[in-house]
Amino acid sequence: MNQTSLSAAELDAITDAAAHWCMRLHAEDCTAAERAAFEQWRSAHPLHAQEWEAMQEIWLTADHLPRPALAPVIALPVATRRRSRTLRHCAAAAAITLLALPVGAWIGWEQGWVPNRYEHFESGNALTHVTLGDGSTAELNLGTELRYMNFKDERRATLVKGEAFFKVQHDSQHPFVVRAGSGQTKVTGTQFNVWKYGDAVKVTLVEGSVLVTSDANDTDSGYRLGPGMQAVYHKGDYEPVLSQTYADDTSLAWRGGKLILDNLTLDQALPLINRYLEQPLRLADSSTGHIRISGIYNITEVKRLVSSLPKVLPIYLTQDKQGYTVLNRIALPPAKG
Repeated sequence: MNQTSLSAAELDAITDAAAHWCMRLHAEDCTAAERAAFEQWRSAHPLHAQEWEAMQEIWLTADHLPRPALAPVIALPVATRRRSRTLRHCAAAAAITLLALPVGAWIGWEQGWVPNRYEHFESGNALTHVTLGDGSTAELNLGTELRYMNFKDERRATLVKGEAFFKVQHDSQHPFVVRAGSGQTKVTGTQFNVWKYGDAVKVTLVEGSVLVTSDANDTDSGYRLGPGMQAVYHKGDYEPVLSQTYADDTSLAWRGGKLILDNLTLDQALPLINRYLEQPLRLADSSTGHIRISGIYNITEVKRLVSSLPKVLPIYLTQDKQGYTVLNRIALPPAKG
């Protein structure tokens, strides 16, 4: 993967992450575990290290700049380091430092480059309810990471991983955008759910309306959902796939701490199960994926479900070379006669 192949959402995710790590590594309470996690992130991709270096330049430069009540416009020392990045992409990384510079921050805010608020949330092993800077709320499923920034022209949440249910404060002049995967969902005030799994994103609308696009670079178009509708998109999709939910839909059962599998094939059930496992289950073949499963489970006890599957389904468990648990269908004996 090279820089030119990344979408706007993916580039923003890198700058968001660099901004987060810059805050944490300069915080007094930064732990050794966090520093180790940062080193892992920085070495994961060349752009991570590049973004971090640019962030450090800005941070160090800002430390030596005077902070009078009125200050000259400050040029951002980032353009030469990432030639193909626009100032808007670079500005997210610069935001933390510029917020300490009154006039520089004001100019960045007026241009729509710099947010006046940055928030980061992680749910860990418990359902978590958070209030965002604009008064909107988000319920986070287990293992969810969410970032929020408030710009002059939009409120932006980035779902890094997991699932979140949003109740957005209405503001027709200040749209609320959730970026997830390769696309985004734009609203002015409504209630909806966003689930990110691998390169797939599923949006479920409960109230109001939202505009969903599978390409975050195309911010002027999209597909409008009404209450009870869902949209699913993957990276590279030209457009999302739309569908209608029904009264027995269980997509939001997680908000009550439940995982409900209602006569689903294992193909359909595994993404729902795997979001609660540190190591995802895999299917041995397509015939195993056709086996159906039903049941209601506590989302904090899904790990127990794995060991019980051979007791309720015609399958047995093995491990592949990578150490993943694999579900295998038990072959039926040939028919007699």
